[in-house]
Amino acid sequence: MSNHSITSLSHSLTTSIARAAISLSAVASLSFLLMSQASAQEAIDLTDEDNRIGYSIGVNIGQNLVAQGIIAGIDMNSFVAGMRDAAGDTIQLSNEELFAAIQLFQERMTAAAQAEMEANLASTQAFLESNGTREGVVSTASGLQYEVISSGPADGGSPTANDAVLAHYHGTLIDGTVFDSSVDRGEPAEFGLNQVISGWTEALQLMSVGDKWRLFLPPNLAYGEQSPTPAIPPNSALIFEVELLEIR
Repeated sequence: MSNHSITSLSHSLTTSIARAAISLSAVASLSFLLMSQASAQEAIDLTDEDNRIGYSIGVNIGQNLVAQGIIAGIDMNSFVAGMRDAAGDTIQLSNEELFAAIQLFQERMTAAAQAEMEANLASTQAFLESNGTREGVVSTASGLQYEVISSGPADGGSPTANDAVLAHYHGTLIDGTVFDSSVDRGEPAEFGLNQVISGWTEALQLMSVGDKWRLFLPPNLAYGEQSPTPAIPPNSALIFEVELLEIR
């Protein structure tokens, strides 16, 4: 196995790590995992400029690793040993062995992600099947489900797919977890109906100005397997309370 091969695989893994989102919960998790390591090390003088630089780079890498899910299930002693050996050029495994280990790790991550997607899809389908039978819930041919919370004036217009609108919304997962909310931010959002997920494009054209509906979007009308944020697991059904304020 060539140095180029192991470097390419490592670079691929590193690139995905570098793109990971940083969250406060991730920082807390990393702090807990490294607690035993920190207690065994000498105290770091963080008043020293060089120490602060090194420490900050370490924190940044650690936050990204945790946010990407790299740390979960990894033995911290061997992880830290690998970092130190790489820095000291005393690596104890051959390129072939490193390649095989990283490849195995990526296969495990892929299998875990696939299992999560399948489990989410199963729970999503069960939820939507049950929800569709509730009184007041309307299902369209696409799989969109909605219920009317309140209606606006009878002369309120409806937008077309080419219109922009001003709306308030509150988005949750089926377990009630909030992932986005203009209501919580205290400021409505303006967007074009041809610039949002297809479930919104369809639903808002059915609404009139002043209406407030609760939307239930299956994954194929939301983000499917390609979630844009860790806050929305792949294959999630999304629930939105949407109030159409204006057509722009």
